[in-house]
Amino acid sequence: MANILANDGIAQSGIDMLEKAGHTVNTTTVAQEQLEKYINDNNVEVLLVRSATKVRKELIDATKLKIIGRGGVGMDNIDVDYARSKGIAVINTPAASSHSVAELVFAHLLGMVRFLYDANRNMPLEGDTNFKGLKKAYAKGQELRGKTLGVMGFGRIGQATAKVALGLGMKVVAYDPFMEEANLELSFFDDQKVNFTIKTISKEALFAQADFITLHVPAQKHYVIDEAEFNLMKDGVGLVNAARGGVVNEVALFKALESGKVRYAGVDTFENEPTPAMQLLMHRDVSLTPHIGAATVEAQDRIGSELATQIMTILSE
Repeated sequence: MANILANDGIAQSGIDMLEKAGHTVNTTTVAQEQLEKYINDNNVEVLLVRSATKVRKELIDATKLKIIGRGGVGMDNIDVDYARSKGIAVINTPAASSHSVAELVFAHLLGMVRFLYDANRNMPLEGDTNFKGLKKAYAKGQELRGKTLGVMGFGRIGQATAKVALGLGMKVVAYDPFMEEANLELSFFDDQKVNFTIKTISKEALFAQADFITLHVPAQKHYVIDEAEFNLMKDGVGLVNAARGGVVNEVALFKALESGKVRYAGVDTFENEPTPAMQLLMHRDVSLTPHIGAATVEAQDRIGSELATQIMTILSE
């Protein structure tokens, strides 16, 4: 039976499954600089993390881990190839949080087009003294229905986001260099299903067509959206980044917001987490969340269960 450290936490659903199978689950949060000693002193064989804890070569070499698990999709905080070269299993839960991220994208989009991000700041300050003025200021909202959403990155999360868009009556265009088309099945409460086939297009075509753009790409060496990309977009476009910090050049984004090229932006992930750039945090046309795309009760339950299932399978081999 294995000693498991869930350093960034794990849902009770996962704990219950693992303990029922006889494993020990510790949810103590150990500081990064103390992690090596803690793992060795407590004979930890399985380390579970989210995005906060880093699992680099030095930690891998200094411990005897058998499994490293990431609760979520991106594994840029883990030296995955090196760990696997040492015979360590590295697992994640790529499908568990897709719909949660998709709903957050639309929380931003719906809030943006109706100015909720600004109204929620100003109503407490002026709602009782300038109600009519604020009503006039926020009177030119837009509907999302009939608009075009450009999805950059058409994997699980991109497709989940596209499904929400289609359900709202939006047109969807998608870019993904590794995919030519995807079939999306929308399931409804009464067991009805509707299928859509979305063929991917070039980045340039997406920028030319999209009224709103949402990013669902992994962390990369270079910006996916930089000044050149902003210049190709429609004037007054809306942009949401709930993917990874660093895929959008935030300096270029600020300039695009100031010029009006970008009408509003929703930002869940930042280049400099956990200390985002203040000029972005304070901008009047930015809707903000602190990297909570997968942070729903439902997603965390799915993540916990999926991690537990994979761990039990690996340890039984």
